Amino acid sequence: MSRIKIGVFDSGVGGLSVVKAIRKELPEVEVIFKNDAEHVPYGNRDIEQIYQFTKPIIKELIDQGCQVIVIACNTVTTNLIGRLRQDFNVPFVGMEPMVKPAAEMSKSGVIAVCATPRTLQSQRYAWLKETYAKDVKVVEPDCSQWALMVETDQVDRQKISDIVEQVIGEGADVVVLGCTHYHWIEQEIKEHSAGRAAVLQPEIPVLTQLRSVLQQLS
Repeated sequence: MSRIKIGVFDSGVGGLSVVKAIRKELPEVEVIFKNDAEHVPYGNRDIEQIYQFTKPIIKELIDQGCQVIVIACNTVTTNLIGRLRQDFNVPFVGMEPMVKPAAEMSKSGVIAVCATPRTLQSQRYAWLKETYAKDVKVVEPDCSQWALMVETDQVDRQKISDIVEQVIGEGADVVVLGCTHYHWIEQEIKEHSAGRAAVLQPEIPVLTQLRSVLQQLS
């Protein structure tokens, strides 16, 4: 019996952290990863442009036999996953900022969401805040250069430190990583925030959702 194929898509190398997590936790599946190295990063681009870039890549994954698609990109998930679900008749698992658990975890009543401009401007993100973060203050620092910093392997520890200090200075005791590129600098963020703020990213919830989808397929 052939293995179930999981397609993972991200704009750039960020999604490889998700691929690594899936392969570790679900060794029985085959994972095919595709990104868009030509147009990365997506976080400052026009939504329609992102859709035109994304749609043919998702089609490629499905044409290669992928039975589930993981959108390992918060920008695409928060802005376009509904439209992609209408385009393609396969289950999608998306990634979006962990606003709900962050708000529930915070003792200071302040959380920070590190995400791309397009994610922060999306209707989905606005809904997450309105639904789950009404009673907390949400700090949204300018991380617009972080994805490119990771993509080009030019990590600036000082820039990371400055943003962590900024949000903790504003009272945040939970930092949400709302872009898979940021998973590659998670350790630096944790080092700078150690003992002062928790750091959340959604790989574990995505794996949980993926397992649920796979059970329905089997």
